[in-house]
Amino acid sequence: MEKFFSKRMRMLVLLTIFTIVFAGCSDKSSTDVEKEQKGAMDSYGVGETFKSAEELEFTIMYSDHPNYPYKKDWLLWEEIADRTNVSLKPTIIPMSDYSQKRSLLISSGDSPLIIPKTYGGEESAFVSSGAILPVSDYVDKMPHFMDKVTKWGLEDELEGLRQNDGKYYLLPGLHEAVWPDYTLIVRTDIFEENNIPLPTTWDEVYEAMRTLKAKYPDNIPFSDRYQFNSTLNISSVGFGTKAGWGFVNGLTYKKDADEFIYTSTTDEYKELLTYFNKLVNDGLLDKESFTQDDEQAIQKFVSGKSFIINGNSQDVVSYRNSMNQLLGEGNYSISKITVPGGPAGQLMAGTRLENGVMISSKAKQSENFEALLQFVDWLYYSDEAQEFVKWGVEGTTFTKENGERKLTADWNYNGLNPAGSKDLRIENGFSGGVFTYGGNTELLHSMMLEEEIKFQENMKNVKTVVPAEPAIPYTIEDRERVTLLSTPLKDYSDQNTLKFILGTRDLSEFDAFVNELKNQGLDQYLELANKTYQDYNKKNN
Repeated sequence: MEKFFSKRMRMLVLLTIFTIVFAGCSDKSSTDVEKEQKGAMDSYGVGETFKSAEELEFTIMYSDHPNYPYKKDWLLWEEIADRTNVSLKPTIIPMSDYSQKRSLLISSGDSPLIIPKTYGGEESAFVSSGAILPVSDYVDKMPHFMDKVTKWGLEDELEGLRQNDGKYYLLPGLHEAVWPDYTLIVRTDIFEENNIPLPTTWDEVYEAMRTLKAKYPDNIPFSDRYQFNSTLNISSVGFGTKAGWGFVNGLTYKKDADEFIYTSTTDEYKELLTYFNKLVNDGLLDKESFTQDDEQAIQKFVSGKSFIINGNSQDVVSYRNSMNQLLGEGNYSISKITVPGGPAGQLMAGTRLENGVMISSKAKQSENFEALLQFVDWLYYSDEAQEFVKWGVEGTTFTKENGERKLTADWNYNGLNPAGSKDLRIENGFSGGVFTYGGNTELLHSMMLEEEIKFQENMKNVKTVVPAEPAIPYTIEDRERVTLLSTPLKDYSDQNTLKFILGTRDLSEFDAFVNELKNQGLDQYLELANKTYQDYNKKNN
């Protein structure tokens, strides 16, 4: 009997301990969940404004643009707080130092929770340390983001952001369609005076410049800015290759072989170099285009010393302002032209993803973690916020009637309402680069001048979009080796691209240049890239 009682007592004690431990675990789990959900909305979904039940403050990294520097009393901050009950506490970083300071803050553990203005690929450096959140694990809590991904069919583009662990760590800006911006800007009045048709191919650009040089021997037809990187970028697509800003890691995917090759070793790249070398040799392209400051190139164009320059929609407005002072309003005309086609056809590269947001992994420890996810989702991906951060406050900075938005009398943005004396960006913080990326095409076009909409439509109607390339998600161990291999290869390609175009190295030495790349580790780089690509495909398909 005593033995039975002792056994029964032991069972009761064990059961009691188990119950206490289980209850403690349950309480802890429940508490953790509640802590993560503090301030979050219970029924947050597409079309709803996020609003916290209590006042919250989130830290954010802020890239400060010199043309519209940060002001703490902007209506932007006030309106965000009024709509969401969230105050943003920015860490102000000059735009010129943003990448470097961002790295330092993340590496030191002092980063704000919200880290915007991050371009695809830049997040890779922070994955191995665990400093940034694998946001793909939490997008189920971000209904506006997922709605646009699904509605616009962006799943394949997002695949390109995945790291070797199959997760992505960046929430990119999402566009409904590819949005081209940079192209050649020409003196249309000079073209018209001399009966020169606006060129639609690079061969026609060459012929137009030959005519201009014959008519104006003391002028240079084409003097460029951006150290020629933008023109190389937009032109290379029509040659079936990549260059300039588009060169990136130097790799080009060949679908027929299902492998990556090195861009600057191809016949297409050589053909591109040959074309621009001809422009230099014939005195049509200013040799200083590769070294001069942007301002020097701009001054040549706006003063009439050159007739063609690269630029985007904002540059057109800026050039006109300068030319009104130098040449007089009505004494000239300029326009963006549809990017010329090349030997490969009328092609357009581009992605529907834009720079986006990283979230510090510290956010996961916050009691407001879910509220933060909902807030970021609303601010960057809801239709309401995307309109608000661009246009401002309805009734104050703009009006809306039958779906058409107009700036109110006092306000101007990039020539949209020239009579307005106050700039939307400078005075109130709207339409700045930290928040205003992504959105549907209608919203994007709403802030464009008619001529820019026409350019966009022409590009859409004339061009075929080059498919996005697959990702190469390197392991943490391989990433440093890739950098050590790819950096000198790119530097050497850039140096010789300049030499071949300027004629300081003859194009007959192109094969020798390819061999020189091989001596610098080209084969090892390609082997590593293709092995990573194939291994990832086998693991995830």
